[in-house]
Amino acid sequence: MTSRLHRYAGPLLLIALLAAPPLTQARAPATDAATAADTTGYRLPPPELQVLVDAPRAPRLSLSPRRDLVAYLRSPALPGIDVVAQPELKLGGLRIHPRTYSASRFSFVDDLWLQAIEGGEERRITGLPQPLAMDAMSWSPDQRHIAFTQVDAKAGRVELWVVDVAAARARRLIGQPLNTVVGTGFEWLPDSQGLLVQLRPQGQGEPPADAGIPTGPNIQETAGGGVVQSLRTFQDLLRNPHDEAVFAHFLTTQIARVDLRGRVTPVGTPDLHVGMAISPDGRHILRQRLERPFSYLVPYSRFPRRIDVVALDGRVVHTVATLPLVEGLPTGNDAVPTGVRRVAWRTDAPATLVWAEAQDGGDPSVEAAVRDRVYMHAAPFRTQPQVLAELSMRYAGTAWGNGELALLNEYWWRTRQIREWRLAPDGDRAPQLLREGSYEDRYADPGSPVTVPDANGFSRLLVGADGNSIYRIGEGASPEGDRPFLDRQSLADGRSERLFHSQAPWYEMPRALLDDDATRILTTRESPIEPANFFVRTLAGTAVDPVALTAFEHPTPQLRDVTKEQIRYRRNDGVELTGTLYLPPGYDPQRDGPRPLLMWAYPQEFKSADAASQVTDSPYRFNTVSYWGPLAYLAMGYVVLDDPAMPIVGEGDAEPNDTYIGQLVASAQAAVDEVVRRGVTERDRIAIGGHSYGAFMTANLLAHSDLFRAGIARSGAYNRSLTPFGFQAEERNYWQAQDTYQQMSPFNHAGKIREPILLIHGEEDNNSGTFPLQSERMYAAIKGLGGTTRLVMLPRESHGYRARESILHMLHETHQWLETHVRNAPPRGQEAAAR
Repeated sequence: MTSRLHRYAGPLLLIALLAAPPLTQARAPATDAATAADTTGYRLPPPELQVLVDAPRAPRLSLSPRRDLVAYLRSPALPGIDVVAQPELKLGGLRIHPRTYSASRFSFVDDLWLQAIEGGEERRITGLPQPLAMDAMSWSPDQRHIAFTQVDAKAGRVELWVVDVAAARARRLIGQPLNTVVGTGFEWLPDSQGLLVQLRPQGQGEPPADAGIPTGPNIQETAGGGVVQSLRTFQDLLRNPHDEAVFAHFLTTQIARVDLRGRVTPVGTPDLHVGMAISPDGRHILRQRLERPFSYLVPYSRFPRRIDVVALDGRVVHTVATLPLVEGLPTGNDAVPTGVRRVAWRTDAPATLVWAEAQDGGDPSVEAAVRDRVYMHAAPFRTQPQVLAELSMRYAGTAWGNGELALLNEYWWRTRQIREWRLAPDGDRAPQLLREGSYEDRYADPGSPVTVPDANGFSRLLVGADGNSIYRIGEGASPEGDRPFLDRQSLADGRSERLFHSQAPWYEMPRALLDDDATRILTTRESPIEPANFFVRTLAGTAVDPVALTAFEHPTPQLRDVTKEQIRYRRNDGVELTGTLYLPPGYDPQRDGPRPLLMWAYPQEFKSADAASQVTDSPYRFNTVSYWGPLAYLAMGYVVLDDPAMPIVGEGDAEPNDTYIGQLVASAQAAVDEVVRRGVTERDRIAIGGHSYGAFMTANLLAHSDLFRAGIARSGAYNRSLTPFGFQAEERNYWQAQDTYQQMSPFNHAGKIREPILLIHGEEDNNSGTFPLQSERMYAAIKGLGGTTRLVMLPRESHGYRARESILHMLHETHQWLETHVRNAPPRGQEAAAR
């Protein structure tokens, strides 16, 4: 199951909103008797919630390689259900848009413009395709061009475009469409004179047709052998030979080089390519391609693959590895496949590969002094690979600086330990330990090393002028909340000099260093009532106020007067807990008395009670009131306790989940006691809710406590026998911990859920473990055992809901549930008597 959905989602997504089908205004709160009749058509929530769905979004910013220009990328409103309902293929763990030969996405960037960091007028770009539907973009290493992909769903193609930055003019570079089923489909060559691309092969033809007549049964077989492996649950897998043929059709691409005049030079022949990466010297390509047999149990990332280094004409220069099918791993979250893993180019060398190989068979239960060995291998690959490091934990990647400086990280999930080493990859310096401790300990986090693109466009450590210092940016977790910082760290003695530290009443995060000496930095600054904007801050010389680069307006000014407080309280076992309490505009608890309250949470496992007690977040973050989380209901007058800590602690050899229910209820009890003590609510007017693992939590709290009047559970999993090889942070399988799996499954305690629970789920959820069946069977269990519940299955939606109609309907259902079963519910005694 995935973690909570974060405020800032990742890569460039978004598409222009197409005309949406009409919606109907919500009626009065539904009663249990009206449930059967109230099941058709998308519904609208009250206007106060509708406006949150259509609130403007601030554009994103992409900094140029020289750090003196920015590109702004604007995303439009949510797509309509007619866009989300476009055909999809679900094959090998992928969702494919069959018309455009791309990953199935629905929202794209619809505007792009430029501005100098030093200010001045925004520069509009001429010649952009209309309507713009940008999926991915990248600056050329020399900053003279921007490449991007344009998704033309109507024409059924993904096009490669370039922007001349000096002229602020865009043009389509080639006519042949790209294939972006896996990856972005392009990357710049180091000399900035062209790109490496993945094309749809010319003359490929149509996908294999399905006659609809089976040719025989689909059979799988295992030879056994007594080896215990973890087989996680996955969605969208291959099912039969026809699926295999269609999958291979859409994964087949032609790698090619394209120069800035649009000349295309093929590299090799079409194949099942799933990775391509140019070397820093521009002379070699690290190519990964799938091989058969395919699997019906795991996604394509576990299929057999061949990893080669090829020349620019497609000749195989060196075979790095031929990896077998991986259908299962040893038990444990530290288990990994054997063989070459995490292979990549070393970014500070012309053409040197780096990878890890497990020395313990990938099995964390095997005792081994060396668990991972990290190798380097330089072109022309005629000598044996060189050992870079031998690790007692798992390799977690390397940040490269130069031949005398690299920072290598290793981790061990079970103990939450992490180490950071300074290495001299081309020298004879002994490894130097820079950090050792628990990655759960946020207070001790030194921050992440600052990297910048070099002249070839490859990320490298930014080294101070003294040649022996680096920079780190961190969240700055502390008992007062997060206070982001920028440090300069000496590599000679490990000491750090603080160059910048966020100060109240702002939350200010360094985003980039604008020069190598850290005299000027780019930050985002926000406060509870001021949205995040970009600022240029001068650190050298006399202190001066930062200069605003952007002036994004408050997206929901009607909720500007929401008040927020980061609260601390204690669980009965002494663990300190944190939550963020929000009060609706104009509400005074002393004057107005208690209000109904919505609590929204997501449990997290810890190996240390001290780490679980640390303060998270900041009281100075902007009050982002979106449609996705609980804060939307501030607009309806509800008090909200957002993200109250629900830690599940298992210190030493103890397994956290063996005491999951007791710790969960104790955390919820402490949160309820605190908000009641503050007078903002009363015990009979509190609802609990969550998404994914938060939905699992919600059902468990209703089954094992009487703390809440109702629950809202979105896209959850409720029967852990359906995820028998681990879930969330649980690494034991069902047969190793049957009692824990059974006790943690709210499905097994459905008869105890006497408070109303609203179940919402996407009909096409592709998240591991949270199959739609989970909500369907949970609903049937509660209904059959006499409980009060409602099941809402959103058509064409995945784990996170995407269509405007779906989001509006989700808000409608949640609002109605809260109004009926929390705000306007009769006293508990009367409700019980009515049953």
